[in-house]
Amino acid sequence: MSFSSRPSTAPAFRTLPPVADVVIVGGGVMGASIAFHLAEAGVRDIVVVECGELACGSSGKPIGGIRAHFSDPLNIELGNRSLRAYRDFPQRPGADIRLDTVGYLFVLTSERQAVEFAESVRLQNSMGVPSRMIDADEARRLCPYLSAEGLVAAVHSPTDGHARPGLAVRGYADAAALAGVRFATHTRVTGMDTTGDRVSAVHTDRGSVTCSTVICAAGAWSGQIGAMVGVDLPVRPVRRQLAFTERLSPAAPRIPFTIDFTSSAYFHNSDDGLLFGLADPRQADGFDTTWTPGWLDLFRDVVRHRAPALAEMPLADGWAGLYEVTPDHNALIGRSGDLPNFLYATGFSGHGFLQAPAVGEIVRDLHLEREPCVDIAPMSADRFRTGAAFRPETHVV
Repeated sequence: MSFSSRPSTAPAFRTLPPVADVVIVGGGVMGASIAFHLAEAGVRDIVVVECGELACGSSGKPIGGIRAHFSDPLNIELGNRSLRAYRDFPQRPGADIRLDTVGYLFVLTSERQAVEFAESVRLQNSMGVPSRMIDADEARRLCPYLSAEGLVAAVHSPTDGHARPGLAVRGYADAAALAGVRFATHTRVTGMDTTGDRVSAVHTDRGSVTCSTVICAAGAWSGQIGAMVGVDLPVRPVRRQLAFTERLSPAAPRIPFTIDFTSSAYFHNSDDGLLFGLADPRQADGFDTTWTPGWLDLFRDVVRHRAPALAEMPLADGWAGLYEVTPDHNALIGRSGDLPNFLYATGFSGHGFLQAPAVGEIVRDLHLEREPCVDIAPMSADRFRTGAAFRPETHVV
């Protein structure tokens, strides 16, 4: 499938320099975005450590949704800033990520959902996001696959869409490499040293590097990285699966990224077919990324009621990847209170790609001790210890 992520053309180093200013752990879209934004700001001696190839984890999987449709101001702002950055990606950093602004379409099947989403739409509109409530007939016009049976309302956000995460990682990494960032791929972090209240060295299976700052952007593996220095990053890995149809003839109409909110089933255009996804509520935690064709039975059972034609479409392939899930389904972004030179950006619970540009800016500013564009105090990992957790995000996919 053309969605497969190719290794970045950024130079890869199999050994580490003995000293660096910044070590970023994780070579997915978050690590690549942070590296790019730091390098763009003039930070030198940056090393990105990745245990596989760049984008080999969840960032290489092709869901690629980009939206500002959330239920709280902080996530709306992160999504909106990132959406603007992705629109500008061909100029900065300079790469085609195949952005398709087809919009998002949330399909609602209860009056309670409609009331909650209407409240979110009012908030989004107040922040410049042009989302709107629509009826079932208009939803079907936007997405002809939908059945009107049981539909109460829908929400359409026309400026949202989807892109190719692997292309974004390569775009950020290539630009960062041109600015001097070194990418140590196939390099696994095995431990870290601390001196007083600072992380002083990162150890890997290919050598050690003394550093001034460590940034954890290790996705589903972030809990393990944090534990190396006693920083609690409550992230659990949960498998998510998706599938691609065979080439469709006649071709699929251009449709929004469509989500049945009740079941979490979603679908959108993909090359010459469609992409399907669904979160299995019975999925156990773990690092298994085996794609299991039996998962399709669950998807088909759900979609027969919401978009019947999809249940009969022939499938060509599938993927499985990991969500990095926190207890309240909101990200962990901040600086350790015990180790001030240990920063983290993780736990995005499926929203990492869509928030990566804004988070790259934020972590850059944290490192440079500048005021970030938004107040990220609510996303501190300490919120679960202090009882200040978010209300769980309702618009989760």
